[in-house]
Amino acid sequence: MQMKPVLAIGALMLGTLGIASAKSYNFTLSDTTDIGGTQLKAGHYSLKVNGSQAEFRNTDTNSSITAPVTIQSAATKFNNTMVLTDQRNGADHLQEIDLGGSKTKLEFGG
Repeated sequence: MQMKPVLAIGALMLGTLGIASAKSYNFTLSDTTDIGGTQLKAGHYSLKVNGSQAEFRNTDTNSSITAPVTIQSAATKFNNTMVLTDQRNGADHLQEIDLGGSKTKLEFGG
């Protein structure tokens, strides 16, 4: 299994949203990526985490999907938001997203 890091374009924190001050993160996928059997089409996304669920909103089409996520803490802050994928059978599968400006990494079942 080979991990392929994809630097998220324009991937800085946007700020706070809502009463719980949940942060939203923007990133761009250059290729269609599988997340738990659902495909995220190539495009621009906004990501927001609500408990153990991650909501991906395609800002080009305004469509969204929700996927289960495991939240982990890293030893140091991530400078940029980075999307890590694993390529299997010719398709990208989302493994992890490191959230820029935080110590938070999101892990997906792939």
